[in-house]
Amino acid sequence: MALPYDTRHQFVPVTLRRSRIDGYGVFAAAAIAAGSRLGLLTGEAISVAEARRRAAHKTRLMLVELSPARAIDASRSQDAMRFTNHSCAPNARIAVEDGEVSFFALREIALDEEITVDYGLTHHEGRLSCRCGADNCRGQL
Repeated sequence: MALPYDTRHQFVPVTLRRSRIDGYGVFAAAAIAAGSRLGLLTGEAISVAEARRRAAHKTRLMLVELSPARAIDASRSQDAMRFTNHSCAPNARIAVEDGEVSFFALREIALDEEITVDYGLTHHEGRLSCRCGADNCRGQL
């Protein structure tokens, strides 16, 4: 089942479908070259304090801290990249520059490969099991 999403912030073609990692994931709809800018994540601009308050009450959320004071809550965003799952062996990275959250390919990404990033530190503080399946999986988020 494909989900509707906003393509205005996409730079490469992607599809959304069920992921073996968690829920829905973002998959390459064409081969992607290393270094390609994949897309943007947009959402509600909030304070980090508000982001942490929201994180304390939810298990599923889509928050990115932009600075020590500002964050983006993409939970209601229509951008496909909000469905990017975590992997301990990611093929993409998140970059925060000038208030924008961009995704870039770390290596070539094959057609139909799931696009993943390393979430780094999360509000789960090691309490959530990682299901990425990578050989180097840390086991927790």
